[in-house]
Amino acid sequence: MERYRENWFYFGGAYFVILAFAMGFWGSHFSHIQVILTYSFMALLIHQFEEYALPGGFPAVWNMAVNKEKERPERFPLNKNSSFIVNVILAYPFYLVPIFLPKVIWLGLAQVLFGMLQLIVHGLFINVKIKGLYNPGLGAVVFLHIPIGIYYIWYVSANGLAGPWDYVGGVICLLAAAICIVGLPVRLLADRESRYPFSKDEMERFRVLEKLRRRGLCG
Repeated sequence: MERYRENWFYFGGAYFVILAFAMGFWGSHFSHIQVILTYSFMALLIHQFEEYALPGGFPAVWNMAVNKEKERPERFPLNKNSSFIVNVILAYPFYLVPIFLPKVIWLGLAQVLFGMLQLIVHGLFINVKIKGLYNPGLGAVVFLHIPIGIYYIWYVSANGLAGPWDYVGGVICLLAAAICIVGLPVRLLADRESRYPFSKDEMERFRVLEKLRRRGLCG
C-alpha cells in the first residue's frame, strides 16, 4: 500500500496506456455511452498524471499559492495521503460506476460534469491565484474533459436518452461528489504534522516554486 500511495499517479498513467490498447482492440464490444464514459475516466487519469507527474507541481500550487500555507506547505492542507484518497479511493469508483451502469444517465452526466467543472477550478480560480495562464491539470481539462463532456451531453440529448430529471440528478450528484470526494476529505485529513508529506521533488516539479517566488506567492 505504501508503494502505491507513493506512486499512484504513475500507476494511473499505466492504466491509461492499458485502457488505450483495450479500447482500440475491444472497444466495439461496449455500448457507445460506455465508450464515452471510459474515455472520460481516461481523461481523469491523464489529468492526475499532469498534476502530479508531468509536468507536476500541483501540490505546491494548491498548498502555497491557493491556500497561502507557509509553515508546512509539503503537508498542509493537501498531503500525499489525502491526495491518494481523493484521487484514487474516492474518484476512481465515482468515474467507474457509470461505465457499468450506462443506462443511468444522471450518473454519467455527473461524471462528465465533474470533469468539466475543473475548467472553473483550473482555468479560472487557480489561474487567478497564481497570476498565470497555466497550472498543472489545465491541459487535460481543456483538451479532454471539456470536449468529452460536451460530446456526452450532445449524444444523450440528441438520442432522447436524457430527460429533465436526469440533468437535475446529474447536477445534484455532481455537487455531492464535489463535497464528498474533494472538499470534506481534504479538510478532514489536513494535518500540519502529517506523516505523509510530499517529497521535495514533487513540490518543485515544473519549476513551480521558482515561478511562485517570481510572482511573490511564496517565500
